Amino acid sequence: AYCYHGQTLLASDKCGEAIRCLQESEKFFAKAEALCKEYGETKGPGTTAKPSGHLFFRKLGSLIKNTLEKCQRENGFIYFQKVPAEAPQLELKANYGLVEPVPFEFPALNAHWTPETLAAFDLTKRPKDDTAKPKPDEEVKPLKEPDIKPQKDSGCQIS
Repeated sequence: AYCYHGQTLLASDKCGEAIRCLQESEKFFAKAEALCKEYGETKGPGTTAKPSGHLFFRKLGSLIKNTLEKCQRENGFIYFQKVPAEAPQLELKANYGLVEPVPFEFPALNAHWTPETLAAFDLTKRPKDDTAKPKPDEEVKPLKEPDIKPQKDSGCQIS
């Protein structure tokens, strides 16, 4: 998130803040890379997964590095902005998109669902005799298929 936020800041000519975002992104990426390598070396089921080798992870590392170099280069030539000591806060609530998310609420319980009603669904109190036993499968008798021979004289003509 810091990497993409840094790209957005660079596009809006805030190069100093972009550099700080990308430095923060680089720090978090190094931490994530260490955790991914540790995960890939653990024994047990799931050792076939190597998160640090996935395409997204590999591309993200080069994207962070290249964008940071570009920001530092442009700040040295064009912007001459100070790099802040703290990274800018990420805006976690999205203010764009097609629709506003609707918070989920459970519907109100119906008056018919009382503790007595729910207790009536106890499967341990069901009758022991099972009259609905499955019937054994009856044997399928083979059908004789008609003997169809190809006919050369169908009456069709090609003109």
